[in-house]
Amino acid sequence: MRSQPDDSPVHISQEACNFARTAYRALFVEVNLTPKPGLVDRHNTGAHHDMELSHFYRSARAIGVWLPRFIKRGYEDAALPATQQLARLRPLGMACENHMFRATGGINTHKGSIFSLGLLCAAFGRLQRQQRALNAEALCAETAAMCQGLVERELRHTKGWQTVAQRLFAAHKLSGARGAAESGFRLVVGGALPLYRQRLMAGYDQQAALIDSLLWLMAHNDDTNVASRGGINGLHWLRRCAAELLARGGTTGDLGLQRLYRFDGECIARNH
Repeated sequence: MRSQPDDSPVHISQEACNFARTAYRALFVEVNLTPKPGLVDRHNTGAHHDMELSHFYRSARAIGVWLPRFIKRGYEDAALPATQQLARLRPLGMACENHMFRATGGINTHKGSIFSLGLLCAAFGRLQRQQRALNAEALCAETAAMCQGLVERELRHTKGWQTVAQRLFAAHKLSGARGAAESGFRLVVGGALPLYRQRLMAGYDQQAALIDSLLWLMAHNDDTNVASRGGINGLHWLRRCAAELLARGGTTGDLGLQRLYRFDGECIARNH
């Protein structure tokens, strides 16, 4: 299997190119967003001991060249049922992951992002070919259709040795990235994205709106990365703290930022 893209150009529409660039920029917006409690940002490496900002930059550049290919695959496969799309994306996803690992020296910076953005890019290609609406809600609905039955197949029905994701599902019913995709990113469409839009309309700058949206996700998401690192009690603690911080105004004012930095410090302390 080819583990890096060849030099041949990817022929997609200008609109598709713009979407691929938006997905690429999102990787940088995410890692540069500061402060992000417990996560790598421009101030510190959060609860991670094996990665830093430069790893994310190298990884994002490696991933960026694959995003148009996910769109093209979705466009070419648009006549297939949505349920057949995921299997046809896997070789691309695995090759993209290999490219990421080479760029980072074996560090997993963006495996979840490759999964999510790869699906969304393929969904864009499918919807564009089918001449359907191209908005966040439509993209997420198409992703859900592509991932129908994924949790059942890959997490519930297991035999013998189990992955971390399978063990967390068996013990706590945490479905992780697979569940998020199969739900059509329900928490994003139904909660974080509306909050982000509300914050912008209320005059918040983009960073504050993004941080509050992140806090909302932290308060509601059953994050398998957190559960695998800090246990189920650590996940419950994180969700409770994020909810409390958001209930007290989130990033609003100097006190909001002080609480946010304190929360970041507590996340780091719990993982040292």
